[in-house]
Amino acid sequence: MRIGELSERTGTPRRLLRYYEEQGLIAPERSANGYREYDERCVDRVLQIRGLLDSGLPTRIIKQLLPCLSSRVIHVAGATAETITTLERERERMGERIECLIRRHEAISGYLDAVRRAQQPTAAAPVARETTGVAEFRPYGLVATVWPTWTGLASRFPPGRFRCVPDPCQSGW
Repeated sequence: MRIGELSERTGTPRRLLRYYEEQGLIAPERSANGYREYDERCVDRVLQIRGLLDSGLPTRIIKQLLPCLSSRVIHVAGATAETITTLERERERMGERIECLIRRHEAISGYLDAVRRAQQPTAAAPVARETTGVAEFRPYGLVATVWPTWTGLASRFPPGRFRCVPDPCQSGW
């Protein structure tokens, strides 16, 4: 099959397929006129590559790992000590990213819960006072600020997940 068909079957842009070839991740044959010709196995291979990239592995590690994979089966005989060490390091990095994503997910969930609770009318505080605010994303999580009754609303957020800053309307923030 040609690059266009492989692109359609895998949902991978042609440019990325050429990049995978450049990185040594796939190796198409060349026809007499110079066109790339991919066999049926390339469909699974490209899907494996995409899955590994989506999980956060860089192409240099995927290149080391691919000889151990074929048709969704893992062959452990070809794993070198260097490959195992590299994969352990990458697994550790993935775990850290997962923990970070979980913290961000919890922060956003807490914020959304607080906003939804604040939007429900209560006798104690008018909705307009509690829903005035700003939220921004930072690498360490979500920062939320609510004015002028931020203390009541901020107490509903998970501890350590949010930081209160001055009213930007008052401070020129």
